[in-house]
Amino acid sequence: MKKLIVGISGASGVELGIKFIQALPKEIEKYVIISEHAKVVFEKEENIFLLDDENIGAISASGSFKSDAMVIIPCSMNTLAKIAYGIADNLLTRSASVMIKEKRPLLLAPREMPFSPIALENMLKLSTIGIHIAPPILGYYADIKTLEDMENFLIGKWFDLLGIEHTLFKRWEGA
Repeated sequence: MKKLIVGISGASGVELGIKFIQALPKEIEKYVIISEHAKVVFEKEENIFLLDDENIGAISASGSFKSDAMVIIPCSMNTLAKIAYGIADNLLTRSASVMIKEKRPLLLAPREMPFSPIALENMLKLSTIGIHIAPPILGYYADIKTLEDMENFLIGKWFDLLGIEHTLFKRWEGA
């Protein structure tokens, strides 16, 4: 993987999105879109290009921009619903729409629970067209002892879905 679009939407769970970015290999170019509700101050890392969510004409809004995948961590229910119904009214949802159109990997990490029937319907709709729906669900089988271990487990599971090699958690080796 050479280029990855990373979206951060919603206010809850923004830290997890930032930790995902920080865990990515340095050689991956990271194109970051942060929704207005998720603006946080973070240090600019190598190969990070911060894109303006209001700029619908930015690089990631075009199918000719050859990104390898896109993630939205966390993904608010509002963003999820817009993507499910093709509403591309900002750069984040437009970029997701392009990923779907171009049949490129898209991973969404919905952050609110319990899930309403509407949210579940939207997730099902997106899942049936190949979108990875991967909420941050705790895994207790990976010898997790700290919050950092849990975060690494979640990020590692997302990396697995994207085909990014890692050693963020201990894999199950059987009984």
